[in-house]
Amino acid sequence: MKQNQTLKDRLNRAECWVFDLDNTLYPASSDLFPQIDRKMTAYIADFLDVDPVHAGKIRKIYYRDHGTTMSGMMALHDMDPADFLDYVHDIDLSAIEPDPDLSQALSRLPGRKIIYTNGTTDHAERVLDRVSIRHHFEAIFDIISADYIPKPRSDPYDVLVDRYQLTPVNTVMVEDLIRNLKPAAALGMTTVWVRSDSELNHEDRADSHIHHVVDDLAHWLGALTSE
Repeated sequence: MKQNQTLKDRLNRAECWVFDLDNTLYPASSDLFPQIDRKMTAYIADFLDVDPVHAGKIRKIYYRDHGTTMSGMMALHDMDPADFLDYVHDIDLSAIEPDPDLSQALSRLPGRKIIYTNGTTDHAERVLDRVSIRHHFEAIFDIISADYIPKPRSDPYDVLVDRYQLTPVNTVMVEDLIRNLKPAAALGMTTVWVRSDSELNHEDRADSHIHHVVDDLAHWLGALTSE
């Protein structure tokens, strides 16, 4: 009980909240990522001159082994990331809608709020505008800001902390992928996992670096800020 109270106290005194974007600030059931996956597969097939089935296997392997598919393509095939990023993020966002409950909870949540995404700022801004929550965030730290080094590699977390002058022990990180919370916890941040069924989470579910698990972020933040 005492440990749980300590974790709750850390949430209440947080100076900054760092939120992942995709499948975190909107439901994974919106299925935006399948659109991105299909576009990545098409890009790989064209770039490497392979059939779509083989390209899909490459996409999954590179995502697993390099943090993002893009990182694998850059490391192993000398791909220029700019065109790739523009192409794969040109998707239909009509499946996501304004979330007034989340917006209200964010408005009551004390402290600074920053987006940290393996996507681009342009993509993040489009998504945040669709959900009508862009005005709550002071900054977006994207894959370009991170010098194309993706989560969960630790280097960009250090850059994030330095750039925004964060105190890790007073910072909360919210993510749908457990592996991306490990470097945050190692720095001393409080971690919140927005539960997802991603196969990347299966082997990490019992890890001790998860401090809070939530199924509905808007509801959880609403309850936290209503007290």
